[in-house]
Amino acid sequence: MLNSPSPTPAVPALRPASRWWQGLRLVPLGSMLLAVSVLLAAFSLGGMPKIAAWYLVELIPPALGLVSLIVTGLYGWRKRKFNRLMALTLGMALLSLLPLTALVIPVPFPASRASASPAATVRLPANEALKVAWGGDALETNYHVITPDQRWAYDLFVAPYLSGSERLEDYGCYGIPVVAPIAGLVTQAHDGEPDQTPGIPSNNYTAPTGNFVVFQLETGTYLIIAHLKQGSLLVASGQTVTEGQPIGQCGNSGNTSEPHIHIHHQRQDPAVFPLNFAEGLPLYFRDHDGAPMPVGGFKIEGEKATALGDTVQHIGK
Repeated sequence: MLNSPSPTPAVPALRPASRWWQGLRLVPLGSMLLAVSVLLAAFSLGGMPKIAAWYLVELIPPALGLVSLIVTGLYGWRKRKFNRLMALTLGMALLSLLPLTALVIPVPFPASRASASPAATVRLPANEALKVAWGGDALETNYHVITPDQRWAYDLFVAPYLSGSERLEDYGCYGIPVVAPIAGLVTQAHDGEPDQTPGIPSNNYTAPTGNFVVFQLETGTYLIIAHLKQGSLLVASGQTVTEGQPIGQCGNSGNTSEPHIHIHHQRQDPAVFPLNFAEGLPLYFRDHDGAPMPVGGFKIEGEKATALGDTVQHIGK
């Protein structure tokens, strides 16, 4: 008599709890991949989506990466096993933490002068010889490059500067006339912020621009001049100004360490979009004795700072 074959044992169907577990195991890796994909898509759109992605990339991927790292690590330690999915999740978690390095090593906002338009070309905002403290396209010469709206901003000194004095009058820039760099419509003119004690960073985050004037250009873009002297403004919102017209005096209001003129060019109306949340645009100077985009920069030796930037002066009409 032939032996009958043994019946093949039936494979038990996955229980609902098992199916849930199979899905849950993919959540950490899936959430990180989804976040990165969405942020990359927003980044590729440019404009305000790119700026939103620029800030969110330092928050969302690191948060998801940290949680995934902890959960996966604890699970592997408890179960005493390590599989390919866990390896992929841990690797993605470590990559998701990389944006945190920007907190220690500043990274310029990725924008190109060649593709960012329209650019503005204006005269210098004062007639005195101006030392470019910060300016240009690179982090080494312009710390503003890490901020989208101020990607091509300038800070301008007048000698003497960097004295460390707590007297405003000891700085050459304090009180000099500031003029309109181009003809345009004044859309904002804010006064009333006190001048800060110089020599130390004011860390004024409630009114960082201090007293300021905003011009709308023919291109529909905006030019911002900040840190003006309290009580010195000579223009008002809704007024049309001519190029070279006095608008106020250099001061030390807002978030600043000593009297200087801050100027930058952006696409969006600063009355609608807050500071640091707008699209910065290239800004060039004409009718002066230097490069269209002069550069700044400092050399730090111990507690002494030396300004290395260009010195430029208006020579036009």
